[in-house]
Amino acid sequence: MVDLVRLDGGDDTLILVLGQSAPVIAYWGGRLSPDAERDVDPGLLDRAISHGMLDGGEVFDLFPEAGRGFTGRPALDCRRADGAFVTQLAFSQSRPVADGCEIHLEDVAAGVRVTLSLVMDAATGVVGFRTRVTNAGASPLGLDWVSVCALPAPGDDLMAFDGRWAREFRTTRQRLGPGAFVQENRTGRTSHHAPPFLAAGEPGFSDHTGEVWGIHLAWSGDHRLLAERLRDGRVQVQAGELFWPGEVELAPGEHYETPWLYAARSGEGLNGLSRRLHPFVRRAILGGRLQARPRPVHFNTWEAVYFRHDQAELMALADTAAQVGAERFVLDDGWFRRRNDDRAALGDWTADPVKYPQGLRPLVDHVRGLGMQFGLWVEPEMANSDSDLLRAHPDWILGVPGRQQPLGRGQYVLDLTRPEVALAIFEQLDALLRDLPIAYLKWDMNRDLTHPASGGRPASRRQTLALYALIDRVRAAHPDVEIESCASGGGRADYEILKRTERIWTSDCNDPFERQSIQRGFSIFFPPEVMGAHVGPANSHTTARTSRLEFRIMTALFGHMGIEADIRAFSPRDLEGLRDGLALYKRLRELLHGGRTVRQVHDDPGAVATLVVGPQGAVASFAQVGTPTYSTLAPLRLVGLEAETSYRVILLNPPRRPTAAMKHVPALVHGEPLTVTGALLRITGLPLPILRAGEIAVFHLERA
Repeated sequence: MVDLVRLDGGDDTLILVLGQSAPVIAYWGGRLSPDAERDVDPGLLDRAISHGMLDGGEVFDLFPEAGRGFTGRPALDCRRADGAFVTQLAFSQSRPVADGCEIHLEDVAAGVRVTLSLVMDAATGVVGFRTRVTNAGASPLGLDWVSVCALPAPGDDLMAFDGRWAREFRTTRQRLGPGAFVQENRTGRTSHHAPPFLAAGEPGFSDHTGEVWGIHLAWSGDHRLLAERLRDGRVQVQAGELFWPGEVELAPGEHYETPWLYAARSGEGLNGLSRRLHPFVRRAILGGRLQARPRPVHFNTWEAVYFRHDQAELMALADTAAQVGAERFVLDDGWFRRRNDDRAALGDWTADPVKYPQGLRPLVDHVRGLGMQFGLWVEPEMANSDSDLLRAHPDWILGVPGRQQPLGRGQYVLDLTRPEVALAIFEQLDALLRDLPIAYLKWDMNRDLTHPASGGRPASRRQTLALYALIDRVRAAHPDVEIESCASGGGRADYEILKRTERIWTSDCNDPFERQSIQRGFSIFFPPEVMGAHVGPANSHTTARTSRLEFRIMTALFGHMGIEADIRAFSPRDLEGLRDGLALYKRLRELLHGGRTVRQVHDDPGAVATLVVGPQGAVASFAQVGTPTYSTLAPLRLVGLEAETSYRVILLNPPRRPTAAMKHVPALVHGEPLTVTGALLRITGLPLPILRAGEIAVFHLERA
């Protein structure tokens, strides 16, 4: 007998067919009418089997196994000391849970039980998958690979994410040929080069069109993503933790539970994915805690002073920051004792008595007296060998005793899996937060994990779980303190860390030319209010490129805006421009941080365009990052507005260059408003100024 399970959420319906083994996804698409699942005849899933294959063909379901004839990458690799490795899980039972179901599979002979959990968010249709593997046998069970599940991709066009330090969230496209696309990460964080995000869809899917599924493994440690073309032409997608050898060994009765895998589908391209994922993050991942809490303008000291901390200079910076409109002052690296470069003092979290003879209190009081919150940079998971902490406890390092461990930034990783180490770090942070009115922690993590061992066994997974426990403990003791996830920029960005933080530092690169691409990739899975975006110096220290202040301001406008530059050196004109830019952000942030992000497509390959739509109107950005191909830019056709609604459109930053740059200047480009419907804006578009590389046009569209 075959049973059906139907889940509904947002605009979508998911139907599972339960048979003798793992469930099969029979349908995942637009919402069906009530009782439509009755029309799903199991014969729809019956496939022809060619010669040259096993009699049962590829047994491809939600949790495929080699023991049942699946010749692709199985969802489970396990073993016992006697050499047993074959599993043949059979359907045992299913039971409903809130917004989803649990499906139980069991192989009595192998002593393995598997529970597949599916939860479909009622508001957005985002599906959460999680799997538990239990050792029901009498001997230890080793796990080498556990995929959360195996999803049948709707096509073979893949969008993956890669990058490097200062150039994160770069998207790549490829058509999947024979074999597999595999992306692995062994850095102990989500990484800059292989973050756990993937989109798979029909050939040619774009921002606006095409059936596409997006998946994200919500895990801040090592992981593997794969997409594989099966012998019969179908494409499977899997994701799970990447285990070190022998890392997960289950004693009889013990279980292993995967991270959550979040998946969304869209028939309207990548923007359709974001339309589901952004509100899901706001409500389900963040728990609604940023709603009705305007994201305060940051001033971060790093690119203003680096390690050169002088209390009088910092107070002067705070004065200027407050004058231009900053609402939070974040003291970055260099504030603790003997911290004059990155080779010493990590782990000793007390103020440097030379730089701060009376501690941090005078600076904190000064900042708060200016009406700003005070934030502080910390890197709690790390310690330098040249630190009082490691001189006292040299064995607190995560690693293999007797082995020389490669360093990163001159520092080691502390073994948070040891209770005494986690407690010591918590007590240092707790003392800081109890002693001073600190509203915000910039929590950094500046090196990859190497030799991730504790007690002689691999511990990368346990280290990640211990990190979560440490942050949870800090948050429980100080619930009003916000935390930013930073890892040399965007090296730790995922939904699980975001459950515990309010902001992700997207990149250490503040160059707006690079930021346009970085922020566009980031925006597919994350809403703008968690995206740290700063106005940096004119000369970027990461790219050596020079950019105009207006370009830097208007690029940072579309995230959680901040400043990271020595603004004491700004000219009066630039300070005025910065003040105006921050005022614009404050005026628009409710729209920008609560609206719907719709990435736009323009004919010019050197252009990056974005639209954010809310109940009161919209804001559109057109950034020219490369020299235009033609002498005049085509109009900006805006997709995502309400067709019958009239909008009053104004260019917020008319060009200040001499009009000789344009023999004729359109009225809108002059700064004169026009009123037009969403339908016309989609077809006819907005006239654009003639822009050079490094210039930007930002439009405000109010409901007329």
